[in-house]
Amino acid sequence: MMPGMFQAADSIGRIHYSRFTVLSEKTLLFLGDFDGELSALMADLAKLAGPVFDTIFQHVNNSPPTPVASNVKAFVDWTASHLVHAVNIYTAYPDATAKEIKAMASAADVSGVGELRPFLVILPIKSKLAFIAVQLLLRARGRGTTKDLNKVGTPHFAQFVPLEDNQLGFFTVYDGSFDKYIADFTKNIGEVFDLIFKFTKNPPPSPCRKHLQEFIDFAAGANRAPIGFYQAYPGLSVQDIHALIADRKSELAAVG
Repeated sequence: MMPGMFQAADSIGRIHYSRFTVLSEKTLLFLGDFDGELSALMADLAKLAGPVFDTIFQHVNNSPPTPVASNVKAFVDWTASHLVHAVNIYTAYPDATAKEIKAMASAADVSGVGELRPFLVILPIKSKLAFIAVQLLLRARGRGTTKDLNKVGTPHFAQFVPLEDNQLGFFTVYDGSFDKYIADFTKNIGEVFDLIFKFTKNPPPSPCRKHLQEFIDFAAGANRAPIGFYQAYPGLSVQDIHALIADRKSELAAVG
């Protein structure tokens, strides 16, 4: 059913990336990087991607009434009550919407040729107390984490998300190969994971930068498979988008 989901996302125009993934035998996650308010987005998804959610809700406990296209408010209220709030959110281009990026690429006749990948890592934390400590640590490092991810240069979006059963999700969309991403990631933000691993069950050896292959193997093993990876502007790398934004600013400055 993902082609229909992708078509709906294209029509809505405010979703940068989205994907489903299985968290556990009891939970399915829908992850989205989007512009604007959640309620408006979910109302549009109810109207345009209703059959996808109708199918899912056949297997969901205490689901909202279906068809969701005929019960938009109930669907919006249900999704709001089931929203999982990220500890922090990173984007490589915070001032550019999905529509703006697509418009800039079209105006410049630029098409993406790179490969983007989702990275969906679930970390089991040792205890409830450790789970709280990790969240406090990540909140305290908010701006520092943003600076570290900027140095990596390939993540588009990233979130640390507290999940059920004292689990921490780290969800990103990035450019290039997995091994290179993890190597760059370890070099620039490995210290954050060194801290998190102090609270994680069966972590890889630390520090990450001195045990790169072990960290790559651990990350590969912890990575979850996405279901339906939607991209609003396929193949455009972070650097492509930064170049488009810079060119647009130069054009506006020249006109001004």
